[in-house]
Amino acid sequence: MKVLIVGGGGREHALAWKAAQSPQVTKVFCAPGNAGIAADAECVPIKADDIDGLKEFAQKNAIDLTIVGPELPLTLGITDVFEDAGLKVFGPSKEAAQLEGSKIFAKNIMQEAGIPTAAFKAFTNAGEAKAYIQSLGKPVVVKADGLAAGKGVFPCRTVDDALDAVERIMVKNEFGEAGSSIVVEDFLEGEEASFICFTDGTTVVPLPSSQDHKPIFDDDKGPNTGGMGAYSPAPVITPELHDTVMKTVMQPLIDTLARKNIKYKGIVYAGLMIKDGVPNILEFNVRFGDPETQPILYRLQSDMIELIAAAVDERLSDSTVSCDPQPTVCVVMAAGGYPGSYEKGLEISGLEDANTVPDAFVFHAGTANDNGKIVTSGGRVLGVTARGATIAQAIDNSYKAVSKINWPGAQFRKDIGKKALNR
Repeated sequence: MKVLIVGGGGREHALAWKAAQSPQVTKVFCAPGNAGIAADAECVPIKADDIDGLKEFAQKNAIDLTIVGPELPLTLGITDVFEDAGLKVFGPSKEAAQLEGSKIFAKNIMQEAGIPTAAFKAFTNAGEAKAYIQSLGKPVVVKADGLAAGKGVFPCRTVDDALDAVERIMVKNEFGEAGSSIVVEDFLEGEEASFICFTDGTTVVPLPSSQDHKPIFDDDKGPNTGGMGAYSPAPVITPELHDTVMKTVMQPLIDTLARKNIKYKGIVYAGLMIKDGVPNILEFNVRFGDPETQPILYRLQSDMIELIAAAVDERLSDSTVSCDPQPTVCVVMAAGGYPGSYEKGLEISGLEDANTVPDAFVFHAGTANDNGKIVTSGGRVLGVTARGATIAQAIDNSYKAVSKINWPGAQFRKDIGKKALNR
């Protein structure tokens, strides 16, 4: 089987690495890929949002299965285009991908499905949104409706912060078209966790739980990023809570979409906020999380390609997921200045040393090969991942590997996994 992975970040490196391990797979391609992915796949210079270019490549190279990493090509309809061309692809349809592409669409579906989530109101007018925020006079979360690379969500503890968020999104237009509509919702307190499942449109099969760390600085301080690290499993998701999420969130979501004739085959990701053992949904994503994919796939013992093929062929009901019981931790190393502006092209040292740390592996996110030198090419540069007999050991192994790596301005959080230790 020939497999094409679409994307070029840390998530896609983990997908390519795992796909290459399947006995069913003879060749892995990745478009556009990165310097680390090149060790596991042939990288092809086609951008993830070049749907026609990707389709032509898949046809010309007789690709048996395409796995879509990022959300953008899914919201642009890559699945519909590939299926119309008779190509097998893993990812929801354009209509279903609105679940991530539009916060308003997602909230309306949650309401219809009876899924627990924060009370909300949608706005297309900045003045009306500001007036509503002032009338509430309490903490809220302001979200750009469309895709904003994980940066269009503003948890606001004060009215002034919320008014500033509306100004940035709708008036200063920092996120372009994605911010033409916004959602203002109640501020939920608690601990976040990620709940990621395979679905074939009827059956939902969960992967191990995980927890992402969005803010740039330790102790969840500073602006939101695409994710500064993750670990799996997340102890906040107890077995009882796991069952509750399956029964009150995941299955009702897929059942509601099916009733509306919205085709959903792929990954469905629920961002949870948990307080006193009760889950509320912050958001849905329509693809593997990044960086959650790295620690989850590092634990996965099942053949990922077989699970994906079962979802595409609508036969997931016979599938089970087997995982290493040992916990895993991924620490993201980012460019200095991220999530703001940052320099590219800086040489990275110590990668080979890091990969000699027992039970550690370095997934590449924003890297490029510059005449044989590995250099930075993005905001999130590496996802240094390790396992251990305990969460404390996994944390220790990951940071041991991190300590071997350097480039000018490199930054990383020093508290990834701390919440799990506290439990």
